[in-house]
Amino acid sequence: MKRDKVVELFRRLRELDPHPTTELDYKTPFELLIAVILSAQATDVGVNKATKHLFPVARTPQAILDLGEERLKKYIATIGLYNAKAKNILATCRILVEQHGGKVPKSREALEALPGVGRKTANVVLNTAFGEPTIAVDTHIFRVANRTGLAPGETVRAVEDRLMKVVPEEFRKDAHHWLILHGRYVCKARKPLCPVCAIRDLCAYRHKTVAS
Repeated sequence: MKRDKVVELFRRLRELDPHPTTELDYKTPFELLIAVILSAQATDVGVNKATKHLFPVARTPQAILDLGEERLKKYIATIGLYNAKAKNILATCRILVEQHGGKVPKSREALEALPGVGRKTANVVLNTAFGEPTIAVDTHIFRVANRTGLAPGETVRAVEDRLMKVVPEEFRKDAHHWLILHGRYVCKARKPLCPVCAIRDLCAYRHKTVAS
């Protein structure tokens, strides 16, 4: 996609949603970190239902450690892979307490050293909690980037690297949220809503749907 089209694409997405943000409910960087760890292979809605009960009783690393594994599992049992996630969350909380004074670190290296935290989770935290211009590529963004021709790539990392090159600096901080929301609600996997898409004329997708 040529630069003028890229600029227009993000200009339109910004016009529709000037201040995009995550749909995960959180109040602190730590709550966001926990929510993102829980969101792997789970929906934001499902995570929010669990954290609505968890965070009021344990909103710090030490508080979650004090809960212990079995009590933590009861709060997150409705979420997929909750056994593994509980272990990772407790291990992460222990590192945060012992190595970071109970605070979420602001460096990628330190974040990715936490159990259950990969590059995508680190990017979300860096962007949403700390305002860094990172772009976390999930399945929605991977699909949108390839379908539209914005940043085609065969792997998640390839798409991320391409997006960091082609997205103009003025849009980079919010690009993650615009693209994920567009993929979630408009550029859907099975049947994209092309007739109502704000960037339809800029998109290279060959199999655009028509109004039914």
